[in-house]
Amino acid sequence: MIVANWKCNGSRAMLDEWVRSYLNEKDIQLDNSCLILIAPPSVFFNELSDKISKNNINIFLCSQDIAGMTRKHTGAISGELLIEMNVDKFCIVGHSERRLFYKEDNQIIKDKVVECFQNKINPILCVGETEGENSLANTKEMIEKQLRIFENESISEGTTIAYEPVWAIGTGKTPNPKDVNEIHKFIKDVVQSLSLNSLNPKVLYGGSVSEKNAKQFFSEEFVDGALIGGASLDGASFAKIVNIKNGMK
Repeated sequence: MIVANWKCNGSRAMLDEWVRSYLNEKDIQLDNSCLILIAPPSVFFNELSDKISKNNINIFLCSQDIAGMTRKHTGAISGELLIEMNVDKFCIVGHSERRLFYKEDNQIIKDKVVECFQNKINPILCVGETEGENSLANTKEMIEKQLRIFENESISEGTTIAYEPVWAIGTGKTPNPKDVNEIHKFIKDVVQSLSLNSLNPKVLYGGSVSEKNAKQFFSEEFVDGALIGGASLDGASFAKIVNIKNGMK
């Protein structure tokens, strides 16, 4: 699975250029088993959906956030609205920016995950540690706390975890792929032990992923794909990462 998180970026002109450059770069000869998602700003859901459909591109729309069962407030977007806009497959929840700047704690994030489940939307839960926590060797402790929202929950088959070290997001710094692999195995084990249905989830890596380093991460046993920020804003760059993933067995 490869997920493009456009955050608060985009324009009508950008959509046209993105689709054009993605199609020019995408290698249709490669295996296409990798699930591809784009999480654009919600104002572009309909336009992007139309362009994907008209160009016969095998990409699903993903939401960047969801209101939560008890937080359907001004400016938020509910699961019911996402379904209305055909964004009915996946939703990012718990991104570090939401945790930090919007003060979202485990209780709020669990509320959002529950709304995803209620509407048959698969959450992509972001977890990760700060640079300080990493330097103190507290990475696994912090991630396990963030994963506690799945305790005693039956979670969907499509539930996905995105490991994003906060210190690697948009900085150009990346952890050693071997260390990432170890964390991904830890995440799978924790979710499997916490969830009622013992789900072994897909785990994506996120944090300064580019076409230059993607293969290193994808080569690791427990890395199932990537959540990509900056590099996903250019259709050609994103297609190169998709090609790398599709070209690996």
